[in-house]
Amino acid sequence: MVKIRPDEISSVIREQIEQYTQEAQVVNVGTVLQVGDGIARIYGLEKVMAGELLEFKDGTIGVALNLESDNVGAVLMGDGLSIQEGDAVKATGKIAQVPVGEKFLGRVVDGLARPVDGKGEIESNDTRLIESPAPGIIARKSVYEPLQTGLVSIDAMIPIGRGQRELIIGDRQTGKTAVATDTIINQKGGDCICVYVAIGQKASSVAQIVTTLTNAGAMDYTIIVAENANAPAALQYLSPYTGASLAEYFMYTNRAGSSSMMIFQSKHKHTVRCHFFLSVLQDVRHTLEMYSTFTHVFLSVQRSLMKH
Repeated sequence: MVKIRPDEISSVIREQIEQYTQEAQVVNVGTVLQVGDGIARIYGLEKVMAGELLEFKDGTIGVALNLESDNVGAVLMGDGLSIQEGDAVKATGKIAQVPVGEKFLGRVVDGLARPVDGKGEIESNDTRLIESPAPGIIARKSVYEPLQTGLVSIDAMIPIGRGQRELIIGDRQTGKTAVATDTIINQKGGDCICVYVAIGQKASSVAQIVTTLTNAGAMDYTIIVAENANAPAALQYLSPYTGASLAEYFMYTNRAGSSSMMIFQSKHKHTVRCHFFLSVLQDVRHTLEMYSTFTHVFLSVQRSLMKH
């Protein structure tokens, strides 16, 4: 018969009491009121922050954008087909951010900076908020350094400076994209990091641009952010922010004195879709302005404008 020793039992109990730690985990949880068109309205989430990541019951991630008195409007980073009214939504406490780093150079990523070129995952230890505050006016420098596009007619007649924004607009098949790609190729051997953001484009068009830049040896200093025409509206909406975050990483870290040049290319269908997307999110009942059928290619040249 086993002999029970009270002193051993009491010592074990004392040890367990000394090691006991009471941890209370507070979770901010809400409930889905309605969902549709890539938008979810959520009741609760009283302490949610603007731009905070939300996790739905099925694992879908959303971003809180509208903070109203009685509900929260969130965009869905997916189709959201399995999200239903009454599902629980949990706030993660993290503001929407994307990974950034040197290893993104030469890669093609989507609107959340995930690789889509089949070359494997991108290792990154750094992240950047998708909506970072811009430097104030006093902290900026004037536009003083030129950016050469490599096209004599443009460089001679239309001066473009680093830190300047330029709009390329025209009818179909007039060479707007060619101007953008030629400008990227012309930066070869320089100190300019290029980020090309293709929004609502055909996958074949993006693949053609990648081939052109690869053959010219320009992908070594270029990052392509692509959300094709069949991508959810929320991801197309976020892709310019992701591209800007990647470009700003190189601008602010001053990689070998490098500048950052960004090119945004979108179709009018993307513009209408995003206007519809934002009007649904903000519950604005107004007629959407129909843009012309021109393809808008936004050439934005960024420069580290912070004073040394």
